[in-house]
Amino acid sequence: MAKGFLANLKGVDAFGKTTDDVKIKTRTGAFLTLVSAAIILSFTLMEFIDYRRIYTDTSLLVDRSRGEKLSMRMNVTFPRVPCYLVSVDVMDISGETQRDISHSVRKMRLDPSGKEIHGSRSTSLKNEVEKYTEDQPSDYCGSCYGGLEPASGCCNTCEEVRTAYINKGWSFSNPDTIEQCKKEGWASKLKEQANEGCSVVGRVRVNKVSGNIHLSPGRSFQSSARDVYELVPYLRDDGSKHDYSHTIHELTFENDDDYNYRKARITKEIRTRLGLDDPLRGTTRTTAKPQYMYQYFLKVVSTHFKTMDGQLLKSHQYSATHFERDVAEGGRGDTPQGVYLQHGVSGVPGM
Repeated sequence: MAKGFLANLKGVDAFGKTTDDVKIKTRTGAFLTLVSAAIILSFTLMEFIDYRRIYTDTSLLVDRSRGEKLSMRMNVTFPRVPCYLVSVDVMDISGETQRDISHSVRKMRLDPSGKEIHGSRSTSLKNEVEKYTEDQPSDYCGSCYGGLEPASGCCNTCEEVRTAYINKGWSFSNPDTIEQCKKEGWASKLKEQANEGCSVVGRVRVNKVSGNIHLSPGRSFQSSARDVYELVPYLRDDGSKHDYSHTIHELTFENDDDYNYRKARITKEIRTRLGLDDPLRGTTRTTAKPQYMYQYFLKVVSTHFKTMDGQLLKSHQYSATHFERDVAEGGRGDTPQGVYLQHGVSGVPGM
């Protein structure tokens, strides 16, 4: 009875033994084994490589940001224009105007060979003016010589007289007849710098809207809904030695993330890896004509990078085209010469 039960129990054995006939190893079986192992190893390796690969995904969205600012970092050299003939002005379609920016832009005087003049990083003319005003009596009130007087009613420096003239719409053509200018030595200092060049380095903070950045002579003012530029008279009377030939060493648009050292470093590495370089870096334009204008049309696109750890980095890239002409041709010699950067902001950012 027990023996019969144990015999019937073999029927539920899940690990049945094969016969000796099927245990024979053949070359065909070995070949199939190697092929199967190779296929399994190949698929495993491809999956591992795909897992480790970094994908760059590009997408387009609508930029809904409002009220943001852009920082434009610039480094431009003018080899044949002295620093007193270079003024940095910003205007945009929102109506905001920044004239003769100096708090974030440094102008360095260059000798005729292109080397920086020692101790010229600050505006030496302004320093001399400050020394002059410190020596004046506390109750001194200089004349504006018929120009539009400021709120104080006094023009104590040559610069204030010059501003009063321009606000009045007059030409400031003979500073030697102005008492303040003669005491400051304004005319002689300008003539001493006549053969110098100028390097403009710094950051300009602008609204994230379409606008213009002007690197041009004199100072721009609003009059009759258009820009009126005062041209320093020596520019016309010195034998046409000045022209706005220039070299752009750097011109980039930055976001607030670029003020964070760690984010700026990561963003720079990503931009280098993707080949997103400054399109105007190293651009050189030359001319021998004094009344010559250069225009650069820049299209700025907000660019966001999302890293593997989920960190969002904001930056900008831009495309550029340029146009140049002699403003003295066609009877339009009153048009100011200089370098004009017209930037527009795209409403579609890159991701």
